Amino acid sequence: MITDGSKISIPNIDAEMKKELMENGTIKNFQANDVILQENGYIKTLPIVLHGSLKVLREEEDGREILLYYIKAGETCVMSFLGGINNDKSIVKAVVEEDSEILLIPIQNVQSWVSKYPSWCDFIFKLYHKRFEELLSVVNAMAFQKIDQRILNLLQKKKQLTGNNEINVTHQQLADELGTAREVVSRLLKQLEREKKINLSRNRINLL
Repeated sequence: MITDGSKISIPNIDAEMKKELMENGTIKNFQANDVILQENGYIKTLPIVLHGSLKVLREEEDGREILLYYIKAGETCVMSFLGGINNDKSIVKAVVEEDSEILLIPIQNVQSWVSKYPSWCDFIFKLYHKRFEELLSVVNAMAFQKIDQRILNLLQKKKQLTGNNEINVTHQQLADELGTAREVVSRLLKQLEREKKINLSRNRINLL
């Protein structure tokens, strides 16, 4: 049971629903790059980010990964919600993007709350709509955008998460999230630097 409810800041959640979260949830701290959900693993808890952020990835058959979306403070993973309530194995992997504080809710609680608490139902379905639009954006980018533009878009997303123009990320990490080769990313980053759109340093990229 959580005694400090001030940590739980979720948009439009009413007092009764917040009480349920406090009584049933557990708050845990995770470090950047911790994996909190593996593909093909059963989903036992629903993560709600209180501070920090997660990234949700999908692994292809050839071992490559691609970033699907980020989960920011006050949000949860809709894919985990859908898989958990159906007792399915996860089809995505969730990785901590930056040091995070996460509220973990037992999956057996979350389905009953949909019919019991309108604010919870509204929270889940608004996120579902947002994630659907983000997944369409990923499909659109892969189909129609060049890799250099996808790199810039990804860097902008990371900037929005941290509020910092200086992004701590390796070329390999960017390649993994974009589902391409590190050599391609390194070459295009050098090109973007020549175009004065970024500055490169070891494991850091500064957006200009």
